[in-house]
Amino acid sequence: MTNLSNLAKKKKIKYFLISFIDFFGVLRAKLVPTQAIKDMQKEGAGFGGFAAYLDMPPSDPDVLAMPDPNSLIQLPWKPEVGWLASDLWIHGKPVEASPRVMLKKQIKSLGQKKMFLQSGVECEYFLINQEGTSIADKNDIAAKPCYDQSALMRQYDIIKEICDYMLQLGWGPYQNDHEDANGQFEMNWNFANCLETADRHVFFKFMVRSIAERHGVRATFMPKPFANKTGNGCHAHISLWNKSKKNLFLNKNDQLGLSNLAYNFMGGIINSAEALTAWFNPTINSYKRINAPVTHSGATWSPNTVTYSDNNRTHMIRVPGSGRFELRLMDGAVNPYLLQAGIIAAGLDGIENKRKPGKPVFLNMYEESHKVKNLKKLPLSLPESLNFLENSNVLNKAFGKNTINSYLTLRNRELENYKKSEGSFKPDVVTEWEKNNTLDC
Repeated sequence: MTNLSNLAKKKKIKYFLISFIDFFGVLRAKLVPTQAIKDMQKEGAGFGGFAAYLDMPPSDPDVLAMPDPNSLIQLPWKPEVGWLASDLWIHGKPVEASPRVMLKKQIKSLGQKKMFLQSGVECEYFLINQEGTSIADKNDIAAKPCYDQSALMRQYDIIKEICDYMLQLGWGPYQNDHEDANGQFEMNWNFANCLETADRHVFFKFMVRSIAERHGVRATFMPKPFANKTGNGCHAHISLWNKSKKNLFLNKNDQLGLSNLAYNFMGGIINSAEALTAWFNPTINSYKRINAPVTHSGATWSPNTVTYSDNNRTHMIRVPGSGRFELRLMDGAVNPYLLQAGIIAAGLDGIENKRKPGKPVFLNMYEESHKVKNLKKLPLSLPESLNFLENSNVLNKAFGKNTINSYLTLRNRELENYKKSEGSFKPDVVTEWEKNNTLDC
């Protein structure tokens, strides 16, 4: 194992952020001086689990965040600080109901079949004012703002700084664009193994927020911060590979370029889609994105039915090219580790049970969905998706009933807080409660 003390001397690191994210995706950390990292690497950094979203009583002993040296990222804007993703332990064993541990369990299960998941994510975000009441660029008012060069270049200093840092970190960023809503952006970097992608996803959100703050604005990944604008998605491109670096999803003779394994994996995701929304669309605000009316730009770019197609963005699953597919269900509030873990668990179920995804649908689902009979619909609300998760045999088997119950307990508690503040669900407005609880998701 890499010795962090020696690495700190070599890289001139003065402090380490030993961090983890809880069930709600909140990034927790302790700032540890290099002089103390030797003991922390061996024994872990202690946290009160009750103080985070981990479904633990205050009487529990500390959970120990055991830093993963392979995850080390020096903050490009503050290189004397090194960031470390961590696995949570308690009573001498990993905390089963913690997101990074859950992902590693699924990676192990997939590895037993001599396969690993390669994935890439597309994280959309808004640049807004500090108060969260409007977008930062008051001149970004075009009716069709997607790919708007002028609006992109007005935020050049922020976009460039973030992209430069990703280049410096070796992530292989390859494009940045203005997205479909006013004030909305997306930055793409190369795919990698799913644990590395998840760690980078966590750090990317932290980095974007930090750089935005340095420029006097605020970045938000909130699914639907503005009722009349397209929401923030977090699409994932996925494929399975073996140790010989062969893409197991590739079949050049297939109409869509996919193998039988890929269709089985996709079939598993389609089979569990309603339950997965509890993780992939985890907030009350999420259901104003996937079940939204037409936005200012003319399209929501988010699904509300469980279908797949070729290079057609109106479906939940898009096959943009041979050997991979894009899952468009997730939004900006998704927990990076539960995103990858949920994909693997559902996909493995599809492989083991040879699930079929059905036939592809070659229609514009925003205008022609009525032509297809007996389509599965996505849940209309968080309570509905939580009910699907609670009753999902697939996910309960993959993660354990206690782990699923921990997540349900925390989300149901949040729903009660919302009801006390707002009363009934308000589908047509973004409430102050949602902003206060989701702008920094």
